[in-house]
Amino acid sequence: MQENDFKNQTEEEELPMEVNEENASETDEAKEEEVQETSDKGSSNIEKLKSELAEQKDKYIRLFAEFDNYKRRTSKEAIELRQTAGKEVIISMLDILDDMDRAEQQLQESDMENSIKEGVLLVFDKFRKTLQAKGLKPLNTLHSEFDVEKDEAVSEIDVHDKKLKGKVVAELQKGYYLNDKLIRFAKVVVGK
Repeated sequence: MQENDFKNQTEEEELPMEVNEENASETDEAKEEEVQETSDKGSSNIEKLKSELAEQKDKYIRLFAEFDNYKRRTSKEAIELRQTAGKEVIISMLDILDDMDRAEQQLQESDMENSIKEGVLLVFDKFRKTLQAKGLKPLNTLHSEFDVEKDEAVSEIDVHDKKLKGKVVAELQKGYYLNDKLIRFAKVVVGK
């Protein structure tokens, strides 16, 4: 009987060992699955974080480029503003400049005393130089091809010289540039 008890006891002891090995293998598999799930979750989280990082990096680069464009645009506008700050004043002075040109032509033809002529011409010249220092340049159109971009044709006249056809034969009002920008068209007569 003792032998049977020993066998029974041994079998009972062995049985739990077998069960423990099965439980251990099931537990190992469960742990592996958990690790795999955690790994899958971790890798999906990493992928998600990588995509969010790429998105934020793209936003940052676009924002930086937009800001750089803004800086360039505002500096360009500031330069243009400084160059044309007195545009309205200069444009209003163009009528006076036209009157001065006509007066200068009359002075050249008159019998006025030379000293008075010279004084008036000096004032006219000083006024022109002051405007030129501010960036005003006259548009030279006389005897050049008629250009719609800078000339305004007031009339056409018949010309005997074929070289003058399509060219400006008379300038009724000068055109002007202010810092290389056209501020007034030249009013001209074109030959046909």
